[in-house]
Amino acid sequence: MLEAIANALRIPELRRKILFTLGLFVVFRVLAHIAVPGTDQAALARLFNKNQFLGLLDLFSGGGLSSFSIIAMGVNPYINASIIMQLMAVVSTRIKELQKEGEYGRRKITRWTRYLTVGLGLLQAWGLTILFRNQGVLSNIAFGWFGIVAIMITLTAGTIMLMWFGELITEYGIGNGISLVIFAGIVGRIPNTIYNLLSGGGQANLVPLLIFAALAILVTAFIIEVQQAQRKIPVQSAQRVVGRKVYQGRSSHLPLRVNQAGVIPIIFAISIMFFPVIIGNFLANSPSPWGDISHALRTYWLPTGPNIATDILYNLVYFILIFGFTYFYTAVTFDPVDTADYLKKHAAFIPGIRPGAATAQYLDRTMTRITFAGAMFLGSITVLVPLVAAALTKIPTQNMYLGGTAILIVVGVALDTMKQIETQLIMRQYKGFIK
Repeated sequence: MLEAIANALRIPELRRKILFTLGLFVVFRVLAHIAVPGTDQAALARLFNKNQFLGLLDLFSGGGLSSFSIIAMGVNPYINASIIMQLMAVVSTRIKELQKEGEYGRRKITRWTRYLTVGLGLLQAWGLTILFRNQGVLSNIAFGWFGIVAIMITLTAGTIMLMWFGELITEYGIGNGISLVIFAGIVGRIPNTIYNLLSGGGQANLVPLLIFAALAILVTAFIIEVQQAQRKIPVQSAQRVVGRKVYQGRSSHLPLRVNQAGVIPIIFAISIMFFPVIIGNFLANSPSPWGDISHALRTYWLPTGPNIATDILYNLVYFILIFGFTYFYTAVTFDPVDTADYLKKHAAFIPGIRPGAATAQYLDRTMTRITFAGAMFLGSITVLVPLVAAALTKIPTQNMYLGGTAILIVVGVALDTMKQIETQLIMRQYKGFIK
């Protein structure tokens, strides 16, 4: 990996792309420290200490939410908009046709995704503003319709700016821009998190931190193995005659990834698990019985509740949601019928399996078995790893923002970016050979 980066830096074009990406990272980290005026940072810190899911949302915002900066929402609205557009392709014939129209269709879907991002951004900004106002985080602001709208526009503009940064990185930098924005936010928080743990802010000392580091290395190695794991389905293409040319048959394979869904199931699960917390905070000052419901949600619906029974129930529901959404999103992104039709049109087949419906059934059965391993992997990394780490190191789970989810994102983005760098290097080697 280091050799690939060194070789990339020797090539002027790749060096410019890497420096351009790093420059936007610096701007992003500066924006993450510009707080919304009137924010009570002490009240905000107390709120984050009580709620682990705010820490997970902060993870995807790159640390902007924990300081309620102008980019507090990060690229969450854009991610949600992209997921909604992908889901709409399943039920909307128009969007599915646009996906097959090449560059024109891609640009139109991108435009619709941007519009949806603005709408979701305003809605999420309104929810955060009301939530933080009720929790006393924005008590220094004289609230009225003007103050709420001003904060909503500010937070939405921050999201749009990060979305623009991601598109600039994708076009002029190296790697997937949106993924790298999330990556930069997670990596940028590592020094501050280590400092807090060493200084005693996380109720830890050097020995538990070393144990946590060793666990992180083991988890990283495990994630790399699973992220790279594939089930290779053998594919044989038949001999074809096109005009006067005869194309001989050849053997290849169809790679099916174990973790086909990526981190999207985790995002889905976090959104649903956080919804009761939002309801509880909205009803915090309501009379009975709504006030009683709010108190119950804010007391018991937590990863570390008042007793072990609530903890087990909470984490079990979280695990089941991740498991179910892994199957759901894999079914959205991988269509065995379309894949079987594609193989049939190109005169390719799986040895021992009849083309058409039999091939689709075989792929569906195989993908279902593979997805079981992927779902168990995502659930274990997200739910079990923080619990095991907390038990071994005595570091509270709400202080483990750099847990399994963060490592999964960092490793996945790093692997994809390195593949792109290596592809760029190989392309230039071929060009040099041709010249």
